[in-house]
This record gives sequence, structure tokens and C-alpha cells, in this order.
Amino acid sequence: MNDIDTPEHEDVLVDDDFRCGYVALVGRPNVGKSTLLNALIGVRLSIVSHRPQTTRHRILGISSKPQGQILYVDTPGLHRGGKRAMNRSLNRAARAAITEVDLAVQVIEAGRWTDEDMTMYAALAEQKDMPKLLAINKVDLQKDKTAMLPFVADLMQKHPFDDVYYVSALKSKGLSGLEKGILKRLPEQPAIYGEDEITDRSERFLAAEMVREQLMLRLDQELPYATTVEIERFEDRPDGVAEIHAVIWVERDGQKAIVIGNAGAQLKAIGTSARRQMENLFERKVFLKLWVKVREGWADDENLLKRFGYE
Repeated sequence: MNDIDTPEHEDVLVDDDFRCGYVALVGRPNVGKSTLLNALIGVRLSIVSHRPQTTRHRILGISSKPQGQILYVDTPGLHRGGKRAMNRSLNRAARAAITEVDLAVQVIEAGRWTDEDMTMYAALAEQKDMPKLLAINKVDLQKDKTAMLPFVADLMQKHPFDDVYYVSALKSKGLSGLEKGILKRLPEQPAIYGEDEITDRSERFLAAEMVREQLMLRLDQELPYATTVEIERFEDRPDGVAEIHAVIWVERDGQKAIVIGNAGAQLKAIGTSARRQMENLFERKVFLKLWVKVREGWADDENLLKRFGYE
């Protein structure tokens, strides 16, 4: 068992064998998988909000170290109850990810094991030969750390993971121990991606995600789940500026009015924040133009979901 106070700058592997492989970060919605991915690769790649089901796509984050290359796959949270086509798509993406990786890390919230956590574990258990690690996140919120011991002992007795790690994704604590546990279980093989690559996703995809993140952060209650973002134009102008045109799709006219806001104030705020994030990640100036359009029932239309990039 690895303690959260594991030194953050220790060598990840003690031998010289280079390892590389795919690692799925899985779990129920809102346990901090995307925050953990960002902390592990050192770049704010996967969008984050306090809302469940913020992650709708599989995101690959690449961590290259002298000892190996870890290819983290952030997945949508496996959830129950969603009956729309998009909900089914998210669950398919989460389940498919664990059949295509070398190792899985199930992320749970410190002190909690829910029915959805159990559903995720049951899916992992079907992959009998795949190493399975448990990452207990948000331990920084636990005032009495000793109370975790019986919880973890009971959990490991009923659900035998290969190892358990205590982490705080938000505080970047306990990560080197988790990385060490991952690397020693990956195949010995050369790196798959270049040393400077951080993802296989395009800037076009990331731009849409950054707009959607602002929708998740700024809109109230269920409205963010009725929105998606489509990039209609992405090109680098001769002056070095990335010109991006994006459509925010909603399901009803009333939702369109809310996204636009009084005199366009909400849409302007969404665009300004998204543009700043794009400029930071893309390392160049961005001209961002947003439109809001209505497409009733888009989240139940399989063809539209494919068009919008849902797997």
C-alpha cells in the first residue's frame, strides 16, 4: 500500500527497461478522473467542472519519462439511469476503453464506494488478465486519515485490486507512487509517441472541448447537458492567428436565449474565457467566433452524435 506522502521526485523505475502502454482511468462520474489525468501529464488537457459527466469523449494524455511512456486514457464516467442515445454512447466509450488497454486504474472518492463504483469494478473484473489498480482520490478532504484504513481493508478483501494508492489529484499528491506502480506493470517496448507529444487529439477537437467546458461552468442546472459544440472552421491565418468558428447546439429556443444571455453578455463571456484557454494551450493568438443554433433532440439522434464526434 502506498502512502500519499510518497516523494514526488523519486525515480519512477529502478531498472533501465523502457516500458510503454495504455492505461485507462475509469470510474463513476465526478470522482476526479480528468483532474487526475491533467495532474499526471502536467498539462490542462481534459476539461474539468464540478458537474458529473463533464467528460464525454475518450481523451489520450501522454506522459513521457526516461523510464517509459504512459498513455493515459481518460474516459466518460460509467453511470446508471441515462436513457438517451448520448448516455448510451458515453457508457459504451467507458466500457470499450477497458478492453483496449494494458492496465486500468479505477478512481474512487475517499471513503465512498457506491453502486456505480461496483458496476465499474464488475466491468474491470471481466478483463481477467489485465492489472487493476485502485486510486483513492480526494484524500486531502479526509480529516481523519486513520478512518480510511478499515474502509480500504474491507474494500480490498471484497474487490482484490493489484494495489491501492492514495492520491489528491487537485493537490498533485501521491502521483509519483501511482506512476511507479503503473510503469512497472506496463509492457517492455519502445515509445509509441514522440517525446514532446501530449495527446493524439487535434486542436480542432480541443477547441470544441474548451468551449463546452465554459458551458458546463457557466450554465445552471441541466442546461449544459442539452448543449454540444461543433467546430465549423479552424484555420491558421497568414498573420499567425488561429481563426476558429464554433456552433453551440441546443435543443430548444429557450435554451438558445439563455446561452446568449442579455444583450449577448453570456455568450461573450463564454467566448472570452474559452479563447484565453485556447491561446494558452495552442501557444498563439486565437480569433474565436461563436454561434448558437437549435437542433431539437440532437442527443437522441445517433447520426448527429457521430457527426459531433461521439464514439
